[in-house]
Amino acid sequence: MSTVAVIKTKPENVLEDYRKVMELAQYKKFLPQHYETIIKLNLSWSLYYPACSTQPWQLDGILKTLTEDGYKGIHPMENETVVTDVWKGAKLNKWLPIIKKYGLKYEPLTEVKWIPYKPKAEMLALDEIFPEGNWIPETFIGKNVVHPPTIKTHGHTMMTGAIKNSFGGLITKKRHHCHKKINEVLVDLLAIQKEIHPGIFAVMDGTVAGDGAGPRTMIPKVKNYILASGDQVAIDAISAKMMGYDPMKIKFIKLAHDRGLGCGDVDQIDIVGEDISRVNFHFSTNKSPVIFWDQMFRKGPLSFIEPLLFHTGLFKGAIFGSAFYHDYLWYNVIGRSRIQKFKKTSWGKLWKQYKY
Repeated sequence: MSTVAVIKTKPENVLEDYRKVMELAQYKKFLPQHYETIIKLNLSWSLYYPACSTQPWQLDGILKTLTEDGYKGIHPMENETVVTDVWKGAKLNKWLPIIKKYGLKYEPLTEVKWIPYKPKAEMLALDEIFPEGNWIPETFIGKNVVHPPTIKTHGHTMMTGAIKNSFGGLITKKRHHCHKKINEVLVDLLAIQKEIHPGIFAVMDGTVAGDGAGPRTMIPKVKNYILASGDQVAIDAISAKMMGYDPMKIKFIKLAHDRGLGCGDVDQIDIVGEDISRVNFHFSTNKSPVIFWDQMFRKGPLSFIEPLLFHTGLFKGAIFGSAFYHDYLWYNVIGRSRIQKFKKTSWGKLWKQYKY
């Protein structure tokens, strides 16, 4: 039976609670210590926005636990997208001073060698999307991986968590092409992870969770939970349940469960720590205009435009439109007021204690 650890926390003891939740989930069993370990960070936005990307205290708690327990060869890594910058994001999300504190080096995936990889498992979508073959970072092979996602909604997949965090690690900057069959791609990537990583573990932050039009333009809501598990499907299922969804009705969770890549059935998951039987955040997934039109052009009634819009120079206009909407329009008109409200919370005060 898969196990997911869930505990409630508060800012004054969150680092100790990260150790507690990792130990409850028996993290050492899933991360063999004689292998090096990748921390595959979660950067959904170069700008800081609550619940959007890996939180500073989340990274701090994970690195503190691993280093104190004698793990060597820890590699904090993240990739770019067409609308995110790995160095700007690491700075504005306050990761760099934390990484430095533990004597580690930030390693953007834009600066490592990528190699072609032929999966052993049957692929549901990747072979179709990238008929020329998919490429992965060479350094990922033979290393453990720790995923530090946040609890949040997602316009493409209803919710996002541990499974989708590999999306930014195992596919190049061109992964936007996968949106057409995103659920199948996530299952393919989970199968690949099981082939290349000796150990996989997830530590999810729900101190502040994101409701609404995720993964960026959300409503931050303080929830005070953190989760951990060696089963990526199970931790996403429990996160989905806590948000108010039926996990087995979320396509990528159901697909992964049916293919034996993890457990998505809540009744078959051993939840340790908190009693969450009555927890329901009543979250509702919405779509930002960017995601709405992306889906219309990729798999909706306007999909006949896809080859022209996404595979020619016109795509630069789509990139500009997304960046303008998110970084300049929405962030300044709506986002900043929500951030100011967040900064008045206990977690906002903790955020201010971390330095750039």
